[in-house]
Amino acid sequence: MSFIHPFQPLDAEEVLQAAQIARAVFPGKSPNFRVITLQEPPKKLMVRWLASQDLNHNDVEKPPRFARVQVVLLEGEGPGQLYDLLVDLDQSTVVKKEHMAGKHSYIDSNYMRAVEEACRADARVQAEIDKLNLPIGSTVCIETWAYATDGEIATEQRTTMCWFYMRLMDHPDTNYYAYPLELCAEVSEQLKVTKVYHLPSAADERASEQGRPFDHRKIHSTAASEYHPVLRPPPRSSTKPYQVVQPEGPSFQTSGNFLTWEKWSLHIGFNYREGLTLHDIRYDGRSLFYRLSLSEMFVPYGDPRKPYPRKAAFDLGNDGAGINANNLQLGCDCLGTIKYFSAWHNTSSGMPLKMPNVICCHEQDDGIMWKHTNFRTKNAVVTRSRVLVLQTIITVSNYEYIFAFHFGQDASIHYEVRATGILSTVPIDLGDTVPYGTVVGPGVMAPYHQHMFCLRLDPAIDGQNNTLQVEESHAMPVDGSIHNPYSVGYTTVKENVENEGGLDLDITKNRVFKIINEQKINPITKTPVGFKIYPIYSQMLLANADSFHAKRSEFAKHAIWVTRYDDEELFPSGRYTMQSIGGDGIESAIKRRRQDPGSSTSVRNEDIVVWHTFGSTHNPRIEDWPVMPYEKMTMSLKPVNFFLGNPALDVAVSTQAMNKSVLDEREDKQPKSCCSSRL
Repeated sequence: MSFIHPFQPLDAEEVLQAAQIARAVFPGKSPNFRVITLQEPPKKLMVRWLASQDLNHNDVEKPPRFARVQVVLLEGEGPGQLYDLLVDLDQSTVVKKEHMAGKHSYIDSNYMRAVEEACRADARVQAEIDKLNLPIGSTVCIETWAYATDGEIATEQRTTMCWFYMRLMDHPDTNYYAYPLELCAEVSEQLKVTKVYHLPSAADERASEQGRPFDHRKIHSTAASEYHPVLRPPPRSSTKPYQVVQPEGPSFQTSGNFLTWEKWSLHIGFNYREGLTLHDIRYDGRSLFYRLSLSEMFVPYGDPRKPYPRKAAFDLGNDGAGINANNLQLGCDCLGTIKYFSAWHNTSSGMPLKMPNVICCHEQDDGIMWKHTNFRTKNAVVTRSRVLVLQTIITVSNYEYIFAFHFGQDASIHYEVRATGILSTVPIDLGDTVPYGTVVGPGVMAPYHQHMFCLRLDPAIDGQNNTLQVEESHAMPVDGSIHNPYSVGYTTVKENVENEGGLDLDITKNRVFKIINEQKINPITKTPVGFKIYPIYSQMLLANADSFHAKRSEFAKHAIWVTRYDDEELFPSGRYTMQSIGGDGIESAIKRRRQDPGSSTSVRNEDIVVWHTFGSTHNPRIEDWPVMPYEKMTMSLKPVNFFLGNPALDVAVSTQAMNKSVLDEREDKQPKSCCSSRL
């Protein structure tokens, strides 16, 4: 058997092996396999093994190879029973089997299709559709969403919300969000429609049992609502070809999922939930981070009218970034010389399911990194910045999210999120407006909503024991003393965080957060080596603290959290977010440890995890319609007193001989005057 690195995701054979082992513990049953994924090795074992590999020692045993398996057993009319198993692939045994009573796995696309079909076939639904008196030739589209807990439906069984839209043209890519219908249905886990009702269309309306016909005056031009090029007028023709050429190939090297580029080295992971994960990240051989990943995303909608608060999606916990990852395309999603990474998921029967091209790796120019012109000699030195990009894109119903890690030659790491796609819409009466949404078309309202992300940072700054430090910039006292005679001085105030908890940003004090190693002192600055978090300043969750939204997404309360490392604590809203009711998140875990006399909450000079909450309060604009130009959010991690100087000083100077830029020598064309030349 060939060598498999402990960070390497499961391959097809291992997925199949894990399913066979797990199936044996359910004799006479037909388990529905939800998850078969790598269970990463315990960190203590892994760190010890990595250190032995650095020293070329083979006396440390390689960590065991485990798979985490989730299965659902469906029996009769009762709810599905979820089981969580740990499978030892080396020994071909199940080492743990736990019944997760009352918990639910992520959204199953096959099940959601079955929900849609059951809803469409229901006699009550058909009768209500007939009452709408829709245009001849139109098609009703049903979009299924997981029920976002609001306290009105029991959560022991899965409930699915069905939202209705209309497609006017007989084309599969027609934008049906342009015609939201005033109809909604609830479907039980047994695929039974339990309730049908009509949605409010005015600010003072409420959900009702009584409907009304579709207002045909809402029909409008396709040019105003369609995004697909075959359904739109011809595109602009002014854009010339732009090609990224690397005549000698890229500067990165890969071996399996191990990647090296410039002075960087790291292992690339991928799983059904987080999608892209990064492991054992080093620069010039020095350890920086043990693991980086996007750990959760919560999208609550701000329309307060029932049942719209049930639109609140955990796009990782409920849907899965890995499961919904796109098959990336050359020349479209990624430019230049591209290396793709594929991954393996599983079918409901436990067979391997390949997910091709879910990660693209490429280099891109990032402008000038540093420059100086000697004003006396006029001699200039310019070094351009190149970054290595690891990118994945997911589609979750109406939205697309583009996630990318950018690695810089100056040892910086940037995490970029771009949100695009189509707004989720609801019906509104012609001529009406509401204070919690934007009208984007005739009878089409896009509700205000938030996108709350949580980035999990598992630092290893020159070692596993680190400290989170808070630094603020304060003006010096104006007291007439010799220390600040002109009243212009300012200093920094630093405080090391002692215990687990959440912290907020404060731009008025330039509050920043540093992850430092107190045991490693920079010989020049005489301060601990570290990395600074350049956060995304954004609004935290707007839902009230007593709401189910807030109880289920505790991480959205603060911009920064710090916790002690725990192998099982990977997700800030808990492992099971589907119809969760709260109490499973990061704040609750901290409270439990504080109340447990056998637990410690100390995070100073410990193996810690730092969590950064950021997001977008998206109050739609008409320019977001019918498809949204990207909204970009970028956070950064930069070395602070980690090196002895500029780590990018040795990057080669930028020259025309290497870059071969081309001068545009076309003659200027005289612009047409916007004014008449006649008097």
